[in-house]
Formats: sequence, structure tokens, C-alpha cells
Amino acid sequence: MSNPEGEATADPAGSAVATDIDAGILDQMIEIRRHLHRNPELSNREVNTQRYLRQVLAGRGIADIRDVAGHGLAVDIVGTGKPSNRKLVIRADIDALPIEEKSGVDYASGNPGVMHACGHDAHASMGFAVAAHLHQSRADFGGTVRLIFQPAEEDSPPGGRRVEEEGLLDDVDAAICVHVDPYTPSGKVAVSSGPYTLACDTFDAVVIGEAAHAAKPYEGVDAIAVACSMVGELQKIVSREIDPYDPLVISVTGINGGSAYNVIAGKVALRGTIRSGSDATRERAWRRVRAILEGIAASHGASVELDIHRGEPGVVNDGEMTELIVASAKSCAGADNVLNTPGWTIADDFGYYSEKRPSVYFRLRIHNEEVGSVYPLHHPRFRVDEAALKVGAATLASAAIRFLSVQSD
Repeated sequence: MSNPEGEATADPAGSAVATDIDAGILDQMIEIRRHLHRNPELSNREVNTQRYLRQVLAGRGIADIRDVAGHGLAVDIVGTGKPSNRKLVIRADIDALPIEEKSGVDYASGNPGVMHACGHDAHASMGFAVAAHLHQSRADFGGTVRLIFQPAEEDSPPGGRRVEEEGLLDDVDAAICVHVDPYTPSGKVAVSSGPYTLACDTFDAVVIGEAAHAAKPYEGVDAIAVACSMVGELQKIVSREIDPYDPLVISVTGINGGSAYNVIAGKVALRGTIRSGSDATRERAWRRVRAILEGIAASHGASVELDIHRGEPGVVNDGEMTELIVASAKSCAGADNVLNTPGWTIADDFGYYSEKRPSVYFRLRIHNEEVGSVYPLHHPRFRVDEAALKVGAATLASAAIRFLSVQSD
């Protein structure tokens, strides 16, 4: 697959964007994004976010607003133009992360220890702009667009799974979502068909040794030493057992044990993630993680209790839906600003949508040194180049109209 990222031209965000979204809606989109950024809420706690989004949507005359997936909203925009039996979902996630913000923006988080460091405030505000625009122009199209302002993308229980369980995908034909991407010049759209994000599972392990005096480690079983051996060996699953063209990422993200300077720890807790690009590799990784941890524990005279928790599936981009985004983005931002770019190793619970219906997940580039939008996702200094949001909103709106213009069988 070709990858034109290295050939990208600069400053697309400053160029003209073809969109008929009302300027007042675009201005309000930025206001909403800043309000949400200033008032972030963690997964499954988005009470005020839900209330605020309901208020601004109702302020645009939208009446069909329902509570979904705990603290989320679903909005159905029904076209009154040429009849169409098609129905499209557009997902916009709304939750924040447990990160202390250090971005320095004027509208930084007022909630200590919580930050929109993944751009979900931008996703929600673009979702608002699309809903407001489609509601305003509903006489120009037929069919239905369901905007889902989804909670809990970042934590469990995942909002995407709840959306699927509540039947919000049962009566739709396809689904779309966008995610900001800080790694390439702003205003570009990146997408390709096929696997696009990885499945993500989590694991918790408790290594059980035997406590002893630090001066006499031979009288016990050092759970810390055993755990350290486990961490090193787990990395060899990826580097020595898996084809490098078959994505797998295993990360140990927490280790906790020990109670005093002079005590050999008798118990240590480990936690981490297993991210995989195929079902076969996912199942193999589960087996090998268990075998390695149990084998190392036994070899040291320790034991281990391991729980692996199945998480969200990977996102797979449908070919026709991918072409829909390519055509829409070209019409809004120009062909030079649409990149055929492979997926990335992050996970996203939009995988529940793509598992159920033909879907496409595309990336909106936001890298802009002039406004400090240079830091990666989940970084305390993360910023969004707001000028790029009009490209994302326009692409979503254009894709919706194009999709609805085709009658389903």
C-alpha cells in the first residue's frame, strides 16, 4: 500500500475548505469544543457533558434527543427531501482522561486531574456541527442520520459495547467516525480500507512468592524478582514469536508490590494490555502470556493468578465506506489533502460498530507548530488545531449526504 505521508504539503488547514456549513454553526462548534475542554469528565461519569450537549442541540431546534449508553445521547436527523430508506450512524465520543493538563491554553481543564487529551471534545463539537447543519438543511436530503454522542470510549464498561447492546446499530446501514491525529500537517484526512485499529485486551496478574527479611532473601521467594523476569520475557512474544507484519503490541503498564525497605515482597501485582490485529494472533497472545507467566512463576517456586479481560475488537474499514470518505474529503479539502494511510496501533471501541455494520474510521490531521498542536495523544500538553475541525465537520456532513443519496436494496 502506498503511503504519501512523507510527501505531504504544508499548511492545508489554512487553505479554503469547500463546505456549506453555516458560519454561525462553525463558530459555535469552536465555542462548544472549548466549553467541553474546560469541563472534562471521565468515562461513565459524563453527566454534565451529556446535559450540556443536550442543551446546545435543543438550542438548534433538534427535538429527537435520547439518552443512550449511560451518559450519552442519540440524535436522529430525518431528511424531508427525496425519499430514502437509508440510515447512517455518525459516532462522536465525549469522555476525557485521568491526566493533569499542562497545555497552557486559556480554556484549560478546570477539573483537576482530568483532561481532554485525546480530542474527544473536538469529536463531540464536530458531531454537533454535523447535527445542526443536517437539521438546518433536512429539506435537501432523504433518509436518516443518527448522531451518537458516545460516552466511555476510554474505559470500561465501554460505551461502544453498550451502544451495540442497546440496539442502536440494529436498524442502520453503516457507520462513520473521525479521530484527530497529531502526527501530520493539519487539515489533511487520512484513511484506508481494511484493518485500521487493533483489538485491545487487558490483563491483571498477581505474583505470589514468600516474604522474607531483606538480609536473607534465600529464606523466601522474591515476588519482585519473579515479576521482573516476567516483564522481560513477555516482550519476546512480539520480538521473537510473531511475524512483524502481523500487528501485536504487549505492554506492561503497572507493577506494584513491596511494603518496607527490609522486607522481601511476597506479592506483586502486574497489569497491562495486549493489542492485536487478527483473531488468530489475539488467541495466540493470550495462550503465550499465560504460559510464560505460569512457567516463570513455577521455575522460581512462586505462583501466579492471571486474569485476561477481552476488550474491544479492532476496527475494520469497509471498502465502499472508505471510498465514500475519500470522495467526500476530496470535495471538501482538495485531493492533495486526502492521504491513503495505513491504520495505527491504538484501540477504539468503534470496533463494536464495524463488527456490526459496514463502517469507516478516518483520521483528521491536526499537527500545527504555530498553535502548539505538536504533542501526541494522551499527553498532558496535547492541543488541537481548531482550524482543522471545519475539514472534519465538512467531510462528515458531505459523506452523510452522499450516503443517503443512494437507495439501499
